[in-house]
Amino acid sequence: MPAFTAADIESLIPRLRRFARALTGSREAADDLTQDTLERAWAKRELWQAGTNLRAWLFAVMHGVFVNGRRRGRLTESLDAPEHAARERADDAASAETAIAVRELREALLRLPEEQRQIVLLVGLEQFSYAEAAEVLSVPIGTVMSRLARGRERLRQLLEEGSPDRHGLRRVK
Repeated sequence: MPAFTAADIESLIPRLRRFARALTGSREAADDLTQDTLERAWAKRELWQAGTNLRAWLFAVMHGVFVNGRRRGRLTESLDAPEHAARERADDAASAETAIAVRELREALLRLPEEQRQIVLLVGLEQFSYAEAAEVLSVPIGTVMSRLARGRERLRQLLEEGSPDRHGLRRVK
């Protein structure tokens, strides 16, 4: 008998897709990563221990699939790719200012080193505890804390570099 059912993971798919999108930088790559993760998790479902955090386990599986894909040479989409910019569409209900802020945040996140980006996304976006993030990434809690601090600081710097100064001009470095 399976350790969990398809219904158990169905509600977690949007969160997995969101994390995959942040890791890969493209919808298509995120969909592939999510699909690969779900296939791997289903095939290995007997390894999940009932009573433990299924969400954290699925994110750990996704992290493993992502890292293995990178090692095999699968490329994620570059921020410089013209089709990346063409696909970005602001939601009709969102203001232009909000759309710009969201785009700048996404671009800044993608410029973070991978280890920092993963921690910032797990703790900041997905609301994982430090212990859960450490479990997902198979690192000590202290590593989570230091990567998170460095990631937040670097993210702040990147966002400041891209924000207008008090005269309305973009900072250039």
